[in-house]
Amino acid sequence: MPTLHLTLNGQATTAEAEPATLLIDLLRGPLGLTGTHQGCDTAQCGCCTVLLDGASVKACSLLAVQADGRSVTTIEGLAPMRGLAPGQLHPVQEAFVACHGLQCGFCTPGMVMSATCLLQQHPQPSEAQIVQALEGNLCRCTGYVNIVKSVQHAATLLATEVAPTAGAHA
Repeated sequence: MPTLHLTLNGQATTAEAEPATLLIDLLRGPLGLTGTHQGCDTAQCGCCTVLLDGASVKACSLLAVQADGRSVTTIEGLAPMRGLAPGQLHPVQEAFVACHGLQCGFCTPGMVMSATCLLQQHPQPSEAQIVQALEGNLCRCTGYVNIVKSVQHAATLLATEVAPTAGAHA
């Protein structure tokens, strides 16, 4: 069984995985990171979205071995990687709460991760860019209006904050 070496949520991590193991199964199983949800298993719903070297990918369609030597960020890693204290939320997570961008919460990790990727690339995205970035992330509850508002609010929060330094706790 190959040993994988990756940076997971900012920490050097090793894990063993069979060559056919999907990244979602590695994250939720041996690595114990269940914030990344497992939905359709066919890369259709987007609830398993994580960041791989900063790009949003669907962990159910990626082999774990494809993450070897790379950086993976899950929903659990967003706030800590910004130097926030335990219990504090990343600005994108804060915006989803403030703008009611979630209801049942099943799609939320994928939506947040896709939005985070978008805002890293386009700090002030248009509504059309937000809609396009969230394609492939399905929500059965909200109708998307509040999700788009959440991403717009997150852009404002990120633009007005003083970025915390690594290791700093507010």
